[in-house]
Amino acid sequence: MQKTMNEENANFTDFPLHLFHHGKNDRIYETYGAHPEEREGEKGYVFRVWAPHAKAVSVVGDFNGWNDGANPMQRMIDGESFELFIAGLREYDVYKYCITAQDGRKLMKADPVGFHTETPPATASKLYDLEGYAWGDETYREALYHRNPFTSPMNIYEVNLLSWKRHEDGNFLSYRDLAKELVSYVKEMGYTHVEFMPVTEYPYEGSWGYQVTGYFAVTSRLGTPKDFMYLVDAFHKAGIGVIVDWVPAHFPKDAHGLYEFDGQPLYESSQWDRMEHKSWGTRRFDYGREEVLSFLISGACFFFDKFHIDGLRVDAVASMLYLDYDKRSGEWVPNIYGENKNLEAIAFLRKLNEAVFLRFPHALMIAEESTAWGLVTKPGSVGGLGFNFKWNMGWMNDMLSYVTLDPYFRMGSHNKLTFSMMYAFSENYVLPISHDEVVYGKGSLINKMPGEYAEKFAGVRAFLAYQAAHPGKKLNFMGYEFGQFKEWDYREGLEFFLRDTYEMHGKLSVYVKALNEFYKSTPALYEIEDSWEGFEWLAADDADRNIVAFIRRDKAGNEVIALVSFSGIDAEDYLLGVDKRGQYKVVFCTDDKKFGGEGKLTKKTFTAVKRPSHGKPYSLPIAVPKFTALYLVRRPDAQKPAKAK
Repeated sequence: MQKTMNEENANFTDFPLHLFHHGKNDRIYETYGAHPEEREGEKGYVFRVWAPHAKAVSVVGDFNGWNDGANPMQRMIDGESFELFIAGLREYDVYKYCITAQDGRKLMKADPVGFHTETPPATASKLYDLEGYAWGDETYREALYHRNPFTSPMNIYEVNLLSWKRHEDGNFLSYRDLAKELVSYVKEMGYTHVEFMPVTEYPYEGSWGYQVTGYFAVTSRLGTPKDFMYLVDAFHKAGIGVIVDWVPAHFPKDAHGLYEFDGQPLYESSQWDRMEHKSWGTRRFDYGREEVLSFLISGACFFFDKFHIDGLRVDAVASMLYLDYDKRSGEWVPNIYGENKNLEAIAFLRKLNEAVFLRFPHALMIAEESTAWGLVTKPGSVGGLGFNFKWNMGWMNDMLSYVTLDPYFRMGSHNKLTFSMMYAFSENYVLPISHDEVVYGKGSLINKMPGEYAEKFAGVRAFLAYQAAHPGKKLNFMGYEFGQFKEWDYREGLEFFLRDTYEMHGKLSVYVKALNEFYKSTPALYEIEDSWEGFEWLAADDADRNIVAFIRRDKAGNEVIALVSFSGIDAEDYLLGVDKRGQYKVVFCTDDKKFGGEGKLTKKTFTAVKRPSHGKPYSLPIAVPKFTALYLVRRPDAQKPAKAK
């Protein structure tokens, strides 16, 4: 039995449609899609879809033998959307929309606002009721109101849920399996947040989730939407925040997806130079179309609202901002000012962030933006894009370029260690060593390090300590924490046997856990990330020795000195300049034997001598082992300096 909404649902108004068509509806998932309803005592589902160019639309599925004439939809009051109530349908019934295009073609499309899908390679949508999950994360969410993300520790473990770990037969761990294994692992290792590579439904596993066909559906490969809720809930109960990668820059040309949804460009731009990402083989969203803005902004808010996530990492922002991104001369048209800026995309990003923060003020909105575009993390009111964090791709590129060099040649690239501090406070940064850096022949993090076996581990330890002490929040991709030599492969789980079987890999895991805990418990390493009040160079130009040293401070004035040697030679007589007399204690040393180091630094407390160094009146004589990072703090009970010899 079928009835139209206008006949049977007198409580519905056209106001959500009005907002949708004006780019101001951030809850289209409450109107569009398929929702369970009861009418005149009959339970069923009401379907609504936007298809302005369609001649006709019908709902098809197993329940009507995929007969496109069995359940025709009716036009809604806006003339561009279609709706239909069908009684007797049940959760998990499979459906699609059969859209008759203007040229008569019949297009079988998944629901753009569908909440659940068949497991790929099948492509239909599934009926699903999102309501009814009993959340248990109230304590965690209440604590967010007392947390300032800018002055709190943020140490993110980036994960591909399909390949973190697999069952012995190669099958995926489900969302509920991950709630048992991944949550406890992330908690034990001391991370504050986890970041999932895209979980929105996608057809091609080789895209890693970045070619999305279901913006309101988590991938059914791992379970149902409520199973995903269970996973997020488990993380929150463990005190861990959840960030999800989100892809508003483009979508694939799979026939069942958004591609020319009603027979012609709809979600994608119709302008010849803005329609496609040629090298990606995907379509670009039309950021000048109000309905597309409502769709995308609702897709972002949906994950905060229904899945309780803490943040979105917005993928490929640079590709949205520039009209000439990945294009040659003659392949793009300048904007009205003759520039290469995509004005509509800029306006969309501002509107997106304003809408998210209005509804979810404690959200993390993180831009993956790879250029020098200014004010990414500043409000739209002052010309910014409105994000609250941005990946520091410049730091990442400089650091990986530096650490891959043989130590003998590092002196010529010392500026790569220090240049990031020229702009470190211009944005609110996350320092990312992400999945993109350990694929396509780039080598895993440990395999980027030069030297023999033990030196590679020492290099990783020093690098991670430098990252932990450098201003900016932290992100690292799964597998680095125990030194997986093999590049990440989305078709396989991580090689955890390395950690459990080989001493150096096991000790690296111990090290990463200890570093994470030290970072979280040391406000000087995270409280002041936006000004020189929290950072001071001690040794910025010691290129010959491949050493840097600096001070980090918290709001109370407590200091931690970080000294990092990227040299392949021990510095036997290093003089570290300090302001004050007294004793300084090594509170963390990457060369500790329990971390896999050689344990060369047997002395743990150093007394300042009255001998100038690094522009300071006192100095600490330290024999710094090669590939070693030290954190030192001044002991408050120390009074007199030692005499210089």
